[in-house]
Amino acid sequence: MKFNLLKISSYLGIFLIFSGSSYYLFSQLIPVSSTKHSESNNSNTPTSADQKKTGIISFSGPKTEVCPLNGVLYTREEKAVWSQRRPLMVMIENHADSRPQSGLQNADIVYEAVAEGGITRFMAVFYCGAVKGADQKYDVGPVRSARTYFLDLASEYSDAPLYTHVGGANCSAATTGGSCTTNKKALALEQIDSYGWTKKGTWSDLSEFSLSYKACRREPDRIGDGVVRATEHTMYCNSSELWNVASDRGLTNITQANSNSWDKNYRSWNFSQKDVASSSPIAGASFDFWSGYKDYSVNWKYDVSNNIYSRLNGGQAHIDFNTQQPITTKNVVIQFVKETRSVDEHLHNLYDVIGSGKGVLMQNGTKQDITWTKSNRTSRTVFRDSSGKEVNFVPGQIWIEILPINNAINYEG
Repeated sequence: MKFNLLKISSYLGIFLIFSGSSYYLFSQLIPVSSTKHSESNNSNTPTSADQKKTGIISFSGPKTEVCPLNGVLYTREEKAVWSQRRPLMVMIENHADSRPQSGLQNADIVYEAVAEGGITRFMAVFYCGAVKGADQKYDVGPVRSARTYFLDLASEYSDAPLYTHVGGANCSAATTGGSCTTNKKALALEQIDSYGWTKKGTWSDLSEFSLSYKACRREPDRIGDGVVRATEHTMYCNSSELWNVASDRGLTNITQANSNSWDKNYRSWNFSQKDVASSSPIAGASFDFWSGYKDYSVNWKYDVSNNIYSRLNGGQAHIDFNTQQPITTKNVVIQFVKETRSVDEHLHNLYDVIGSGKGVLMQNGTKQDITWTKSNRTSRTVFRDSSGKEVNFVPGQIWIEILPINNAINYEG
C-alpha cells in the first residue's frame, strides 16, 4: 500500500513539474494571439466595467499614405487596417440631452442637417481616422433614426454603404391599421430596402434592430453625471464591431456578392490646398438652422495660431466625450439646399441634396463662395469655386453644414 502511494506521488510530482515547465516555455516563447473580431458570447448582460475599454492604438513610422476621404497622411500600418474595410456612416443625434456626443472628432467627414423640429442631426463618416480607436468600447453615439436625405449622401460611399441607425421614417400603416401617414418622399426605411441594402450579399443596412448587444447597446449612464435621460438618447455603438458585422455579411473592402471594390465608382475630392493660415484671416462664422432654435445654433471660431476651426454648439464649446476636447476641423462647407418643412402629419422635412446650388467654403481663415452639384443619388457631390474649378480642401476633417437657402451667415473679423 505504501509502495503504491509512493509510486503515485512520484508520478504526480513528475506530471506537475512537466506541466509547469511546459506552461512556462509556451508562455515565454509563443506569443498570445489576439483578434479584433467579435466573441462568441451573445449575452446582453455586460460581464464587467472593463468591457467598455478598448484603448487607442499607436502607430509609428513615416506618414506616406493618403486617406481618400479627407486627404490626411497616415502610416502604412494604418492603411493596412482601413483598406480591408469600407466607410462607415453613423447617425448621431444633436438633441440637447444627447450631449456631449461620442466619436465625432474621429470621423473623416461630418454632415449636419435638421432632422425634425429645428433639431439637427449628424451623419459621421468613419474610415481612416477611426483606425486609432477610442478609450470607450462603445465609441459612437447617441445613435438615432434614418432620414431620406442622409441616405442620398451615404450613397456616395459605396454600392452597399454601411449605414448605422435606429429605425427611421417609415410607413406607419402597420401600427395604425389604416393607410400610410408618412409622405412617400420621406420613407427612409422603405428606401433603404429598395436600394438593396437589406438583401443578402449587399446587407449594408446596420439598423440597431438587426444587431447584437456587442455592436450597439443602451448606455443610460455613459456620461456618469447621474442625470436620467430618455431612452431614445442612450443608444451607443462599437465602431469596430460594426465593421465586424459587415465583414460577416460579406462586406469588407470588397462586396463579395459581386466582387466589386467599395470604391469602384467612388470619387475622391481634391486635397492640394496648403495648410497655411491667411495673413488677413476671418475669425469665423455663426448661423442658425431654424430661427429661434438657439440650442442648435452653430459658431465656428477660427484659431489662427493652430490654423483650425473650433465648434460651438448652442453657444457652448462642442465637446467630444471620447476626448473631452472641443471638436475642431480644417474645412467648413456651408451647403445651401431647398428645404420643405412638415411634409406629413409626422412633421418630416425634406432637403434637396440632389441637384445644384450655392455655398461657402471656409479654410485657412478665409471664405469663398462656391457652388455644388450632385446629379443623382449615387453620384458624388462636387464643390466648385466661382471660376468653375473644383475646390481644393486642406487635408483634414471636413464638416458639411446643410442649411436652407437664404439662411443668414454672420462672419466675424
